[in-house]
Amino acid sequence: MQHPVNQVTGIIDIGSNTVRLSVYHINDNGAYRVVDQGRWPARLSQRMEADGTLPDSAVEELCEVLRHFRRICQKHGASRIRAVATAAIRQAGNRESVIERLRRHAGLSVEILSGEDEARIGSKAMLSSLSVRDAFVVDIGGGSTEITLVRNRKVVSAVSFPIGCVNVSGRFGLGSSPVSPAILTEIQAEAMRLFASEKWISRHHGLPLIGLGGTVRALAKLHQRQSNYPFPYLHGYELDKSALASTLGRLANVPVNQRRKLPGLSKDRGDVIVPGMAILLAVVQQTQSSRIVACGAGLRDGLFFETCLPGNEPQADNYALEESIRNLTALYPAAPVEHLQQVRMLALALFDQLSARTSMPESSRTLLDAASRLFKIGAVIDFNDCADHTFYMLLHTHWNGLSHREMLMTAAIASYRGANTLRRKLAPYRSIVRGGDFQTIAKLGSLLQLAAALDRSESQAITSLELAVKGNKLRLLANAAHSLPVEKTEVDGMAKEIKKNWGISPELQVRVR
Repeated sequence: MQHPVNQVTGIIDIGSNTVRLSVYHINDNGAYRVVDQGRWPARLSQRMEADGTLPDSAVEELCEVLRHFRRICQKHGASRIRAVATAAIRQAGNRESVIERLRRHAGLSVEILSGEDEARIGSKAMLSSLSVRDAFVVDIGGGSTEITLVRNRKVVSAVSFPIGCVNVSGRFGLGSSPVSPAILTEIQAEAMRLFASEKWISRHHGLPLIGLGGTVRALAKLHQRQSNYPFPYLHGYELDKSALASTLGRLANVPVNQRRKLPGLSKDRGDVIVPGMAILLAVVQQTQSSRIVACGAGLRDGLFFETCLPGNEPQADNYALEESIRNLTALYPAAPVEHLQQVRMLALALFDQLSARTSMPESSRTLLDAASRLFKIGAVIDFNDCADHTFYMLLHTHWNGLSHREMLMTAAIASYRGANTLRRKLAPYRSIVRGGDFQTIAKLGSLLQLAAALDRSESQAITSLELAVKGNKLRLLANAAHSLPVEKTEVDGMAKEIKKNWGISPELQVRVR
């Protein structure tokens, strides 16, 4: 697909609770990333007048924030800025005059998204960043909640309800004190009455619930801190209904000033996190979802994809992973593409023939495939410590399509340098590693090293590879363009590691053609 060339775009989401900016850069080879961000706790829903209009003071503050965001975009050389408004301005009685004032005083043409637009765009962001086939998607904002049903990676139903964490806080008079169980029950009952008007919401039990927006992100951060979760990534974090219910109960029992001191919870969310979680619990109960999955991508990401990459349609199950690998290798081109393709081909050829000799987890080929394209990425920092940098980058760089455990395993496979080093790398992550993972990583990591050894000269000289196992020997017959003296030495050096993990010693023979 064609990508825009060297383009900077600003995306502004004027939400009911928070106004957010993301500045995206697409470089000459189609790699994209966020280069700047901004946020302002607007509380527009909370500041509505009794007649449903947005007061002049709120609009003037918004103009100033948007002027600031516009200057940030200009600093980065943005060629365009797309600004959208959601529930608060959409529901305001004076929305036309608000939009006109923003145009005149902030210099931005602001689109008002419908609730259905929000659901569609948010779902595109989710599908572009998670390998989920069927799910509910929920986005709890300050003034509305969107629920979407995804089947076979396509949106089949979507609806927006005028209930959000900010307007619920105002409607139920939630001040700075603890929130009683009776009030929580009332909030959930009101939400479920609204949700019951859409029958399809309660007809697909057992699907995961993918959560967009600040409420679910805050819940995930709190739970990660509480459980000392070792993996440095929010996107894809999973919780169950009991974790949500217990966290909600704990937060409701304390006043706002104590909530604001909790690690992982931003101070401006202390007074709206409880109503937000109460709505989320009502969604879980109505959908009968199996689990909650936090999605780090949201409306701004969906707007970016829609605006700048309109040809990217995330229909394939492996889209998120494949697009992430493409983007990472384009952002950090640490090795020739031809070499990575050759190592990938050789690694998968070795795996396909050797995996039948032992029991391997179902995901093994996928993890090896990903690692074979990313194992050199750390060389952009330093070639000599490439493996360590690769491991760090793959745990701290934005990429998607695998679970946290699978990302950890891929990083360990890509950076594998023996059992002792592997133990040291995995030690902080014991709580998410399963039995047998160490052996799987060692097998796949050593296999990847062998594949890299077979193209050590980076000449792609091997055109085909034939394997034969005889006793404890792995005979590799390579049809090649030259005699491969460097590769022979490298394979001999790998013999001990392969024998340790696979029980066979490799021997390379070359047929020059």
